[in-house]
Amino acid sequence: MPSIILMNDPEVARVPVRDCEEPLVDLRELPFVTVDPRQADAEGAYALIREGVAWRLARAARLLPDGLRLLVTEGYRPLSLQIHYFESYAAELRRANPDWSEEHLRTQTSRSLSPPEIGPHVAGAAVDLTLCTATGEELDMGTAVDASPEESDLACYTDAPNISDTARHNRRVLSAALGTAGLVNYPTEWWHWSYGDRYWALMTGAPTALYGPADPLR
Repeated sequence: MPSIILMNDPEVARVPVRDCEEPLVDLRELPFVTVDPRQADAEGAYALIREGVAWRLARAARLLPDGLRLLVTEGYRPLSLQIHYFESYAAELRRANPDWSEEHLRTQTSRSLSPPEIGPHVAGAAVDLTLCTATGEELDMGTAVDASPEESDLACYTDAPNISDTARHNRRVLSAALGTAGLVNYPTEWWHWSYGDRYWALMTGAPTALYGPADPLR
């Protein structure tokens, strides 16, 4: 697989942010995607996303083959939750690899979770999603959404070679629609796509990120 820029790369952190103050919208109120409740929280934050990201998802949905839909599992993630996820995964890796340096531990953690201060989900700029049929049946994508590199033998990487031809085809269908709509993928997670965040800006050459940390009450 080609070299991958991870979320902890200093290049990502150096991207300036000029938040355009776009509101968060609730994907559950929009007709073009299916929102799965597996990551649901009491406040419904998981279903929120920046308006500009939502409209790009609408375009991507129109580009899918007939009979397929986008199935969103998570959008906005509060900073406190991102910190919890990141620290918990780092602790798990530290227990399994006590000889790792703190720098290497942070790099390995960043394969699956963004450092909280960078987090695209924290900005309301990212969605975790997959494909499903009109009746809600999920397509074979090679791994479950949110599979870690350890449990999937790196099959969670978007271009992983160790998946079936069917899963590879389905990932390409998803990537073609979302990429055409202007979102970028985090290559260690086939399901993670974003627009307007620092990682998106670095990958597309945009001079600034459009979204900083989001506030659902703003």
